[in-house]
Amino acid sequence: MTSPLVTVGIPSYNAARWLPGAIDSALAQEGPECEVIVVDDGSTDTSLVIASAYGDRVRVIRTSHCGANNARNEILREAQGSWIQYLDADDRLEPGKIAQQLAEVKAEEADVIYSPVWIETTTGKVATRERSVTSPEADLYTQWLTWQLPQTGGALWRKSALDSLGGWKASQPCCQEHELYLRALQAGLRFVYAPTPGAVYRVWSEETLCRRDPELVVKMKTELIDKLQAWMQEKKLWTSQHAAVAGRACLEMARTLSQHSAAGASKYHRERKARGLIHLDGPAAPKAYRLTYKLLGFGLAEKLAALRRLPFARA
Repeated sequence: MTSPLVTVGIPSYNAARWLPGAIDSALAQEGPECEVIVVDDGSTDTSLVIASAYGDRVRVIRTSHCGANNARNEILREAQGSWIQYLDADDRLEPGKIAQQLAEVKAEEADVIYSPVWIETTTGKVATRERSVTSPEADLYTQWLTWQLPQTGGALWRKSALDSLGGWKASQPCCQEHELYLRALQAGLRFVYAPTPGAVYRVWSEETLCRRDPELVVKMKTELIDKLQAWMQEKKLWTSQHAAVAGRACLEMARTLSQHSAAGASKYHRERKARGLIHLDGPAAPKAYRLTYKLLGFGLAEKLAALRRLPFARA
């Protein structure tokens, strides 16, 4: 069987520090033939020069600064491959990532091939790596609700399937792949799990949008959860198990908000609880916290938790 052409698409904005590693990892893919497209999203650093230096090995497209999803849609429009591998400019692929995914599944039965990713966290000069959590035995809705469907680099998309969705949502400020996954689930795209991680997701800065603005992330993630719930209820797919999983996620988000705004967190908690979407479970609800919550309520439980987080003050 002839191997398919795969497009590796790299959106890049002021990523000169990391871009060579991303491009090199795309060019080093073993197995299927790959074309590499870099869309420079109006960078003001040397990213465009770096990408152009690869000559005819890399197709470089220059756009005005319109955001990552616009760049991803430009890649979708220009891709010649039947499969698309998206790769953020500060991430990279292991040499056999794409070939391994195609080998581990029946590609003709898939629209989305998804795998865990390696999460590489850099603190100072020290980098540590861990495999992302996956529960492929759970249904896809549960995997989505637990945010286990992978970061952008972990998926391989059939181009025609992405075209059928209309591509990425240009106005989505964060949770971008999860918004796309949601529409893919609603459209009935065929997700197939390949167990070997081959994409490396780098966590190296607290200045990315999702890390710098957790309140926006909570807002967007909550809106997506509500959209999934409404759609699943309409299709009679929503169960008490899904409600519990969503409630666990909402508790985690309420606790995240409490570190920024006690009033905002309490309002969010009340609204989620009224909808039956607060569930005391998981890492955000250890035994001591659950007891305090049940005795004193969310607000006081958070105040006590904040006191425990304070560093010891020496006289």
